[in-house]
Amino acid sequence: MLAGKVIVVTGAGRGLGRAYARAVAEAGAAVVVNDVDGGAAAAVADEIGADGGSAVAHAGPVGPTATADELVATAVAEFGRLDAMVTNAGVLRDRSVVKMTDEDFDVVVETHLRGTFTCARAAIARFREQGGGGRLVLVGSPAGQRASFGQANYSAVKAGIVGMARTLAAETAKHGITVNALVPVALTRMVATIPAFADAVAAVERGEPAPDELRANGVGTAEDVTPLLVYLLSDDAAEVTGQALGAGGDRITVWTHPSVAAEASRPGGWTAEGVAEAFGAELAGRLQPYVPPVAAR
Repeated sequence: MLAGKVIVVTGAGRGLGRAYARAVAEAGAAVVVNDVDGGAAAAVADEIGADGGSAVAHAGPVGPTATADELVATAVAEFGRLDAMVTNAGVLRDRSVVKMTDEDFDVVVETHLRGTFTCARAAIARFREQGGGGRLVLVGSPAGQRASFGQANYSAVKAGIVGMARTLAAETAKHGITVNALVPVALTRMVATIPAFADAVAAVERGEPAPDELRANGVGTAEDVTPLLVYLLSDDAAEVTGQALGAGGDRITVWTHPSVAAEASRPGGWTAEGVAEAFGAELAGRLQPYVPPVAAR
């Protein structure tokens, strides 16, 4: 499905990123495997090569413009072109907001949000130089769609990534470039700190399958996310852009764009008392849930 394509996957040394890199290679793409841990990146590239695929490792922290430029340059130098970029690299610094330091906040913003921006910008520039379009898949998270206790930094950047995907899709459509946000749900170390998932993550790491109940509710392994990713990177998805699309377990999902859920109007404008009255009579029943169901139970 991806034969002849050249794809960069950031943060691909382990977890979801490793699954992404292996899946696109299996689908026929040549892969630049990036990770801040050079040994992990090299191990994944070696795995791909051992399976008959083409891959090269790139060691470097995502965030700086220099890294983004190096990733594009590596793809071109090693494989002659760049067809797609998957911005997966990320870190966690989980703490409730009163305990979160400036450094905790800044490193998450640098890696996730700035890293997505710099890599997307570098890839778009290359796509336009080459002609023929391109694919960007920016990795979001359910934490950016709903509340995630102790992750104010992570929730903020993942929400920003989905917003960035919509805007980049609008800016690049005339060049034949698609930009989508992937919202994965998988039992990896990144979710092991959530009590509801801790035992299941440990089981999956032991090589056991994800429980059927979780799979039916959209939570599975990293490999369950990869078919949607491969599709979005393929020529078949040429008309799919500006979307937030989720995958997990037995489900794929289309997330709504932010939209007005309810409204009230008053000729001549509002007073605070009028707002209070409208909330009681018209709007209170339309307020939106912000906590995911698993956390609300």
